[in-house]
Amino acid sequence: MKRLLSTALVCLAAATATVAPPVLAQSKQRSAVQGTTAYAERGEALQMAADIAARRGLPPAWVEATLGQARFLPQVPRLMTPSTQVSARNWNNYRGRFIDPVRIRAGVRFWNTHEAALARAEREYGVPAEIIVGIIGVETVYGQQMGNFRVIDALATLAFDFPEAHPRAAARTEYFRGELEQFLDFTYRGGIDPFALRGSYAGAMGLGQFMPSSWAKWAVDFDGDQRIDLFASPVDAIGSVANYFIGHGWKPGMPTHYPVSLNAAPEQMATLLGPDILPTFTPARMLELGARVHGSGAAHAGPLALVELRNGADAPLYIAGTENFYAITRYNWSSYYALSVIELGEEVRMAREARP
Repeated sequence: MKRLLSTALVCLAAATATVAPPVLAQSKQRSAVQGTTAYAERGEALQMAADIAARRGLPPAWVEATLGQARFLPQVPRLMTPSTQVSARNWNNYRGRFIDPVRIRAGVRFWNTHEAALARAEREYGVPAEIIVGIIGVETVYGQQMGNFRVIDALATLAFDFPEAHPRAAARTEYFRGELEQFLDFTYRGGIDPFALRGSYAGAMGLGQFMPSSWAKWAVDFDGDQRIDLFASPVDAIGSVANYFIGHGWKPGMPTHYPVSLNAAPEQMATLLGPDILPTFTPARMLELGARVHGSGAAHAGPLALVELRNGADAPLYIAGTENFYAITRYNWSSYYALSVIELGEEVRMAREARP
């Protein structure tokens, strides 16, 4: 497996560039929460800057100046606030958002252009090319939609002004504070302008939409140019997505799921669906509970999960998910997302193979 490079080598500008500490504006801004721009007057932000500098061994003036210039983005808390409208989940509708002719054609072009890198990633990491293609396609349409929020602004907003209406507000606030700390660390050490990087409203970056902690842990220099660039190097993105899956339990050669048929009583269904998408049952135990796994899945050696994908008023779709299906949900904790990744990759592969 390719050696992970330090995030100090991450580069969009010259990897050896020196970052000069930004200068705070002479006239400080009002509180970000009060609807203006900078976090320079937020006591908790300045305290966090001091803590980060101490923990990470960074220049305190640089951390304070940089974090102080982060801007509150009022649309970000709105985007993070759960909808109050209750609607029935619908797999077919969800699938249609990600699997369409435009995305499939873009996927074929991406695969053809980066065939060698995808084949090498599959060979070195054991993650099929179509899974990598599916991830990058669902996340950013192969780099066409990587997000236009300044990452430092998005992360600071979520670190200090995460919506209180969210049911997991406290835990998510701590998560985003960790991501903000990681972002400041790798931009300083990598000689990167922290105000130049743009991504999603949650602070995810590049073709594969890596959060800063994922960039630090799983990103690799797969094109061999001695730097990691998930924005402009599709080859680095390909290797990094594959490495992410290996780090989250991907098992080379294992299918992601099997077809299943049901003849289960309500209490058996409750048992089968209790663990949600966490693989828990052997095929034999599933059969005892009224769920028959078909094909080679009947002899599957590892645990399985009965995955339910609802279809609004229509009957749900059920599959038997393996540990590799679960690994895909570590990228986004949704069975709907995971199956969309799988099926987009399959559609791109079939479209590519169908061409003369």
